[in-house]
Amino acid sequence: MSRATKSGLAAEAQSKVEAKYSEEQAAECLEWIATITEQEFDKSGAADNFYEILKDGTLLCEVINALKPGQIKKIQRSTMAFKCMENINQFVDGAKACGVPSQETFQTVDLWERQNLNSVVICILSLGRKGAQFGKPSIGPKEAEKNVRQFSEEQLRASDTVISLQYGSNKGANQTGMSFGNTRHM
Repeated sequence: MSRATKSGLAAEAQSKVEAKYSEEQAAECLEWIATITEQEFDKSGAADNFYEILKDGTLLCEVINALKPGQIKKIQRSTMAFKCMENINQFVDGAKACGVPSQETFQTVDLWERQNLNSVVICILSLGRKGAQFGKPSIGPKEAEKNVRQFSEEQLRASDTVISLQYGSNKGANQTGMSFGNTRHM
């Protein structure tokens, strides 16, 4: 059962959402998933292929278990809508447990009802950046590491003697030669 065809403003909004989808990024995500899960499937980034491969959520759950073994205790193999949506929800929860920020996750209906495949791609890319933390291959830019610095009390006090340029400067400023318009005639 799917939703009714959108029209008017809703159709415009949906077309903008669909325009953000990138086949290259989707193909990169599927390639990473195939590497992590060691499974073979079509890795084309076309929206139809991306949706068909991931819609039941089983492959997504296997990704989480490949990164953190035992994170998802039971993967539903049924094709019933509720079971598939449960798999997708378990993936989102597992991604959060792996360190994906909540603003980079997606809602279950984004994938199940194909509402926003771009948000699914963003979530998988974010999870892919975390791969190196679990000893697996990663995708995208390398995540930054902490670089904690320690300053002595003397170094911290040295900054008290410097006047910041935010306070302004009046060097060279005067009003000589300034005239605003004509003089006043009485």
